[in-house]
Amino acid sequence: MQKQTVRDIDVKGKRILVRVDYNVPIKDGVVGDTLRIEASFETIKYLLDQDCSIVLMSHLGRPDGKPDAKYSLKPVAAKATELLGHEVTFVADCVGETVKAAVDAMTSGDIILLENTRFYAEEEANGPQFAKQLAAWGEVFVDDAFAAIHRAHASTEGVTHFLPSVAGLLVAKEVEHILGAIEKPNRPLVAIVGGAKVSSKIEVLEYLMPKVDILMLGGAMANTFYLADGKKVGKSLVEPDQVEEARRLVALAKQEDTELLLADEVVVSKSLTEPKDVRTITLGAVQDDDIIVDAAPSFAAKLNPAVFEFLDFDQKCTVIWNGPIGVTEVPEFSGGSLALAGAIVALPGEISIIGGGDTAAFIDDAGRHDQFTWVSTGGGASLELMSGKQLPGIQALLDK
Repeated sequence: MQKQTVRDIDVKGKRILVRVDYNVPIKDGVVGDTLRIEASFETIKYLLDQDCSIVLMSHLGRPDGKPDAKYSLKPVAAKATELLGHEVTFVADCVGETVKAAVDAMTSGDIILLENTRFYAEEEANGPQFAKQLAAWGEVFVDDAFAAIHRAHASTEGVTHFLPSVAGLLVAKEVEHILGAIEKPNRPLVAIVGGAKVSSKIEVLEYLMPKVDILMLGGAMANTFYLADGKKVGKSLVEPDQVEEARRLVALAKQEDTELLLADEVVVSKSLTEPKDVRTITLGAVQDDDIIVDAAPSFAAKLNPAVFEFLDFDQKCTVIWNGPIGVTEVPEFSGGSLALAGAIVALPGEISIIGGGDTAAFIDDAGRHDQFTWVSTGGGASLELMSGKQLPGIQALLDK
């Protein structure tokens, strides 16, 4: 990436303000998925090796700009301490005298985690005075919160106006893996895009279309493409007002010589939230009261032959996957995504990038995290990066 990282700046012995993404699931005070916590440790350990003291800040959930105990980061501090094997002291505010006292008492090797920045409305509003208060806790700012770096908030963009600001090691790796896969891929380049709505993916599809060799579309957004092709989708989630847009995207794929793949067989249910009369059928057999909940495993079977048509003597390819292709929260509706994961890791010499969010959670739950080249920590951020957008939190950092 063309921005400075924590390795490019003198941090020796300094107090470092680090924006991490500890927006993790918590139930009954117990932290669930710890991927994002552990993803921050490379940067934290580097700073500890440089005899730094470290002030961590993060958001958690959507507390609507006011304190809410269920969104407190206190349990996260305890879990981070356990996983890191180094004390992470929780401070029950992110600005004010309580924080000042804790920061003033810090010595080399100390780590504190501030309370949820979204307990203040000024965080999401990117209030300059609030950002200045946050910036007071460090001598250098390191942004390692990739999942929040596409938001111009006080703790991601605002603080950069008051401190020398660089990327953390996680952010650097995220950018290098995602952009590298798109800009300098092993060919063929395959993009798999799922999700609920075509309308939210138009920009990424338009950006990817000239760059990829194969584009596979799944999830509920595929229903709009089926409807555009004259297929019945029953009671499935669909965007009728986007049918013409879907037809335009199909035409664009042909224009760019991009192979566009959609499922020929789907899994249907009478209910979206539980398996009810679940069947695998061809698209032409969808009934008026059916809901399409997944692509059949035969959709994944299209990947291998499509890739092999493009393979050269190097026998390598690149796959980027953002968005599950079924309602993976229901196990009976996750077979298509499971089959697709298996098909990807079976490809020869593949570089495989999982674009965070629900896809990353699904891959982790399936126990396949280590089988992919990179599993992103940020769904929205990775999608915007894949769309060719400039991310505010990255743009604000020092150039190399």
